[in-house]
Amino acid sequence: MSSKGKVAFVGLGVMGYPMAGHLAKNDYDVTVFNRTTGRADQWVMDLGGEMAASPAGAAMNADFIFTCVGDDDDLRSVVLGDDGVFAGMKGDACLVDHTTTSAIVARVLYAVAETRGFGFLDAPVSGGQAGAENGALTVMVGGDTDYFDRTRPAMDCYGKAVTLMGPSGPVS
Repeated sequence: MSSKGKVAFVGLGVMGYPMAGHLAKNDYDVTVFNRTTGRADQWVMDLGGEMAASPAGAAMNADFIFTCVGDDDDLRSVVLGDDGVFAGMKGDACLVDHTTTSAIVARVLYAVAETRGFGFLDAPVSGGQAGAENGALTVMVGGDTDYFDRTRPAMDCYGKAVTLMGPSGPVS
């Protein structure tokens, strides 16, 4: 296992693929899950690590789990339920969601995580595909300071500016 710890990355689209790659290249032990398994297979061939058969399998034994999927519904589908990330997380692990979602889903997932003893950070990114590929994203994080401090070194692998903005699911 690599020296920086075990992480999972769920969602290997144009943003997630290179973001997960930066984690692998920076000495994290990365397990990936993607709903299109061919994409996950390709990531493992390109960058190493492991592929899981479900989001829960990817989250198993990970200290941090990162998600980067399409929208609120996609996020709920990979986090909640019998095969979702929350089903596989260990106590005191933290889910960091990089999907640009509504404040409503961020607040719901934060509340569910809190009742289960997990951390949750909503952390949308800015910078597009080029920023993801170059490790130069801006990461705007909502959540608890202690989980932010623990996960920030990992987010620094692909973020040029990683900032805690306040609580999860900001009130508009």
